[in-house]
Amino acid sequence: MSDTANAASLVANFQKLKTALARRIVGQEAVIEQVFIAIAAGGHSLLEGVPGLAKTLLVKSLADAMHLSFRRIQFTPDLMPADITGTEIIQEDAETGRRKLTFQPGPIFSQIVLADEINRTPPKTQAALLEAMQEKHVTIGQETFELPKPFFVLATQNPIEQEGTYPLPEAQKDRFLFLIKVDYPTREDERQIVNRTTGTESQDIEAVITAEDLQAAQLLARKVPVPDHVIDFVLDLVRATRPNEPGASDYVKSMLSWGAGPRASQMLVLAGKVRALLQGRTHVTLDDIEALATPALRHRLVPTFHAEAEGITVDQIIAELIKATKKSEARVL
Repeated sequence: MSDTANAASLVANFQKLKTALARRIVGQEAVIEQVFIAIAAGGHSLLEGVPGLAKTLLVKSLADAMHLSFRRIQFTPDLMPADITGTEIIQEDAETGRRKLTFQPGPIFSQIVLADEINRTPPKTQAALLEAMQEKHVTIGQETFELPKPFFVLATQNPIEQEGTYPLPEAQKDRFLFLIKVDYPTREDERQIVNRTTGTESQDIEAVITAEDLQAAQLLARKVPVPDHVIDFVLDLVRATRPNEPGASDYVKSMLSWGAGPRASQMLVLAGKVRALLQGRTHVTLDDIEALATPALRHRLVPTFHAEAEGITVDQIIAELIKATKKSEARVL
């Protein structure tokens, strides 16, 4: 199949996915688009929102709409790393009668893994996901086991309930392509939610996307060209978040104690390529970068005490940096 046909197939699959999810999910178009972009780019997503906003239902519905294996892991304070990755157990060989260690795979050996309430488990268990998310394999003892392809971790967390939680370390958050904020629905959307969930309407979802479709999308996305001025914009924006960078603005020094690393630039460009394809374009524009900068950067920036005391959010800081970077680019042009 040609690249043009693959691009058309990607757009068609996204439309089919939205139609399928609409049977169960009301609204949340931006969230669905961002999750799909992350998946098509081969990345992981962290969904953050207060209880009751259907974060878990959205991930489960995505899995239902795809021909992929799915496992849900409910993160709790007593969860151990082996409960995620699997463990070696002693089994007796039926032929020889000898006992031997056999690896029993854990729920991480699925193509879509829902890490539900990921911030409710201690760092030791959270770290069990690091190797899997970055390297796509798991090491147990002296052996390394490859994870199925494609492989995605979709995690959820509650931002308001802090008792009994363990905030994700920066290295863990950096493995997620996007941190996606799930907001309250509009009044009309909430009306539809109430009507649907208190009636007898069926909410079954049929699978519309295959693993081969997603792998083809990942390969296609990497072929999308990115103009030099877009690369420059990404670099200027990401480097502007670093307070210790030479030439850092006073605003950044006062608002951020830590900025984004090179992975942010890589992920932002890759996600921009997928968005360009979904928009029917064969190249990335500044609009793609602007649209995805906030979910790609918000979990990679650490605000200062001054910013938090003033009630200034990371999203507001990113918006200001985008404006400043656009002005700087305009002066150069």
